[in-house]
Amino acid sequence: MSVAAPPRLPEALTRFLNSSGHPGAQCFTLEGIDWETYRQISDELTGRHLRVTYEDGRLDLMTISGKHGNLCRLFVALIRVLAEELNLPLRCYGDMTCDKKKALRGLEPDECFYIQNEPAVRLKDDIDLTVDPPPDLAVEIELSRARRDRLSVYAGVGVPEVWRYNDKRLTCHVLSKDGKKYVESNFSRAFPKLQLADLQRFVELRTQLDETSLIRSFREWARELARQ
Repeated sequence: MSVAAPPRLPEALTRFLNSSGHPGAQCFTLEGIDWETYRQISDELTGRHLRVTYEDGRLDLMTISGKHGNLCRLFVALIRVLAEELNLPLRCYGDMTCDKKKALRGLEPDECFYIQNEPAVRLKDDIDLTVDPPPDLAVEIELSRARRDRLSVYAGVGVPEVWRYNDKRLTCHVLSKDGKKYVESNFSRAFPKLQLADLQRFVELRTQLDETSLIRSFREWARELARQ
């Protein structure tokens, strides 16, 4: 029985991947990509410092800067503290690929979490969105103007809540009841009681405090929030 050869990446994409890096994010777009080719390319790029977005035949890739990675790790730390102090279950799946063939949508969040649906995936290392629920929360770090608005892709995948941080403002977007669009909200659905403006205050302290002190201060605040 013959074994299928690994997918051959388009020449232009190969040049992009092999090019010398530049400060900040770089973007690359391919048009006319069918679902099977998208899945092959996505699998081939596993482990690289890239974010992949697929929507109706368009495939976007973006490199990740050091600042981007630092902010991602900070959000993970803050969200873990929130879950602990609010006594909520949590399972982090990082930047796992979230896609649905029926919707022709797919992407890799910067970070994603199961909270309300954590019991449904507790024993699973690999998520299959044809049978498993989508993550309850995704985090998007948007430091580059070149980065496309991915909310329509998240809606196609069915993620109930997306947080977006552009280095100036943190916003919360909750999926409408019909599942077609997101509505901006001051409060989180995944973390009841939480106002995103309060969380933003602590994110902005990253340039003034070391992370240990920042997380300690945030934990004290979250503990008070839990008592309310």
